[in-house]
Amino acid sequence: MGRDVFNLRGQGAAGTFACGCTMAALGLALAGCSVGVNEKYGVKSSPRVVAHGQPVPKGGGRYRVGEPYVIGGQVYVPREVSAYSAEGHASWYGHDFHGRLTANGEIYNMHGISAAHPTLPLPSYVRVTNLENRRSLVVRVNDRGPFLQGRVIDLSARAAKLLGFYDKGLARVRVEYLGRASLSGSDDTKLAGSLRTDEPNGAPLRVAASAPVPGPVGGPLVSPSAPRMPPTAVLIGRGLY
Repeated sequence: MGRDVFNLRGQGAAGTFACGCTMAALGLALAGCSVGVNEKYGVKSSPRVVAHGQPVPKGGGRYRVGEPYVIGGQVYVPREVSAYSAEGHASWYGHDFHGRLTANGEIYNMHGISAAHPTLPLPSYVRVTNLENRRSLVVRVNDRGPFLQGRVIDLSARAAKLLGFYDKGLARVRVEYLGRASLSGSDDTKLAGSLRTDEPNGAPLRVAASAPVPGPVGGPLVSPSAPRMPPTAVLIGRGLY
């Protein structure tokens, strides 16, 4: 399936979208399939600020948690955490979102090692373990998504390749929060060096980052029963906002 199978950020944010667009999984078909407002989800793709083939600058974003927002009738509640671990499916997103702004104002680079998560602080580091082949990797979370049931994270195309599920499109994974990431941008060389190929429970690798932010431990980050509210005005992720 691949990135342009879109994972719809909920669908796999930019990942493996059934629509062939990049926001695949969930069906946020929005950013991948066309640049415009998605009638079902009420969001639209963020602007492309770097053309394909041009170098993508690192950093440039801001630290962001954000207010609760609604996508597809589901309420998501971003918050600070000191510990977080979850298992579910990962997808990936690529070409259609490349060069577009992420939810914290950075620029998505499909060739970098990054990811989207619905509620974790941005930017932050998590270790993603592919439970199907025991490969694990530290990635930089700088975007929002995916928004499909059972999807826990949406990875960049390169991260999906390193974790061994790029061609398959989806993989069962474990996601473990490591702490805040620097605003200076991702160190892809160091992140690539965090790859482990035979450690299903590999110990987290600390990447140059700020100390983890104190916050509640455990508890749901998604609130299905919370009162309905409009999405935040700027939900830039996956090319969404």
